[in-house]
Amino acid sequence: MRLSFRLTAAAAVAAVSALGACAPTVAPMATSAAPLPVAGYDWFLNEDPDEPRLSYGLAQSDDVPLSLMCAPGSGKIGLSLAADRAPQRRAVTLESGGDTETFPARIEPADIHDGVHLVATAPASHPVFQRFQRLGWLAVWDGDQRSMMAAQPGSEGRAARFLELCR
Repeated sequence: MRLSFRLTAAAAVAAVSALGACAPTVAPMATSAAPLPVAGYDWFLNEDPDEPRLSYGLAQSDDVPLSLMCAPGSGKIGLSLAADRAPQRRAVTLESGGDTETFPARIEPADIHDGVHLVATAPASHPVFQRFQRLGWLAVWDGDQRSMMAAQPGSEGRAARFLELCR
């Protein structure tokens, strides 16, 4: 039984190698494909007339890793990123669809959870937010770790609505 498996595997490798020699090579393409949403987590929009807020988190809980807020029509977005501890670097790095930017931040104590919040300000017109508006997802970078924040099906438009309110 083992011998036939080895012969079959060897034959498959030889066939793939032969086909690969004839096939043209294509460079990998960059993609802005949406990440899969995490069960229970979503983008939630609060259209408060004084301070609209778009928060990513677990429904009906205090588990909200990232909140975006603005004064309507200000063109500026406030960022609040929850962290377990004060980070080495005082910055918030966001990505959407290949656009990435790092925004300087200050550290504030957290009221709802143990830890801190990294608080930053960014222009609503920044390309990372333009991509977020179209794609409905953001990623937060912490060193070489990326946390994806994707909208659940049907709520992708909340990012666009939030940004409309902020401009």
